Amino acid sequence: MYRKILLAYDGSEHSRRAGDNAVHIAKCSSESKLEIVYVVDANKAKNDILSNWNSLSIEEKRKELLTGITKKATDEGVEYSIKIMQGEAGPSIIKYANENNFDLVIIGSRGLDGIQEFVLGSVSHKVAKRANCPVLIVK
Repeated sequence: MYRKILLAYDGSEHSRRAGDNAVHIAKCSSESKLEIVYVVDANKAKNDILSNWNSLSIEEKRKELLTGITKKATDEGVEYSIKIMQGEAGPSIIKYANENNFDLVIIGSRGLDGIQEFVLGSVSHKVAKRANCPVLIVK
């Protein structure tokens, strides 16, 4: 079974559904651990610093974004940890997943149609193509 599960999470509706699936899969084995990964791109990090210099710390705001999934995992008795990274989402998730030998990556899909996905490339498509483990893409 999947013992080491990476959940790529950004707070979107698709990632929330991916989170529901990740918790459900992790519950199947008491040995499973969920690692919730949130990637902040450089432009967003810069904007966060400029617009939040005198409010809650940026780190606290990012963890607030993860509250829904962490509460669900806690309520369901699933062990989890949080990793917040900076960089481009696709390559960051791929590198982290491959370097840390995950058994499964779970990621939400934005629901792009085939032409848009081909032209733009999506994070989920890149991860599915380059990760060294199975990838579950949740719509």
